[in-house]
Amino acid sequence: MRIPEPFLIRDCSLVPIATGLVAQNLREFRDLLSRAPEGSIYTHFYESLLRFSFDDPEFRNDFALWAKHSLHDSVLAERLGVIDPHDFPTIEDLRKRLLDIIDDRIYEAGFIPWARTGDEFYFLLSQSQVFDTSIRVETPKDLALIFPDLSTGSIYYHFIEARRRLPNRKDDFTSWLAEFGDEYRDLCQRLGRVEYYFCSLSDLKGRLSRVFRDWRGFKRQNRRKKKNDPA
Repeated sequence: MRIPEPFLIRDCSLVPIATGLVAQNLREFRDLLSRAPEGSIYTHFYESLLRFSFDDPEFRNDFALWAKHSLHDSVLAERLGVIDPHDFPTIEDLRKRLLDIIDDRIYEAGFIPWARTGDEFYFLLSQSQVFDTSIRVETPKDLALIFPDLSTGSIYYHFIEARRRLPNRKDDFTSWLAEFGDEYRDLCQRLGRVEYYFCSLSDLKGRLSRVFRDWRGFKRQNRRKKKNDPA
């Protein structure tokens, strides 16, 4: 079997870009959402996790946060907040679901919630700045050892952003481990089952680290090494 190339650890940060789309009330928000770039919807659902200013344990997307804190509409915030974007095959499917929720809320509320001046919703895009950390990983065990020391930017780039970047819609870690053959199939499956949308990047790193730490394959390797070490 061909030995896979080393895994190159990368990090990333985000540069926000204004789209020029600004909503003062829910009706304006609905109309702008219907034509906002797909990348903007992705930004407000996923890339908010990478912003240091984003720290709300209740809601994981910007739309729900704006509904709660600027429109003061807790019902709408709850409905937007429970949406898991992974339930939708495409961003357009996600957009349609968002519009349906907003239309239902406008109909049942009977009025249009407004945000105060200064609390408008700004639709943003984000440009990723990716850079090499100079860390090269040769083996799966090496990856497991360094995992707890990876930055949250690296976790985001390799585990979340990769799903949008790669044709197979898998994360970088799983794609690389799969190159080592069937021995790591179980580990790949365990990584694939990790839920990541409704947790912070720090929590996600902890969950992934535990998957590596607890995987029995590495424990077997350690036992074999100790058995073969000279006394």
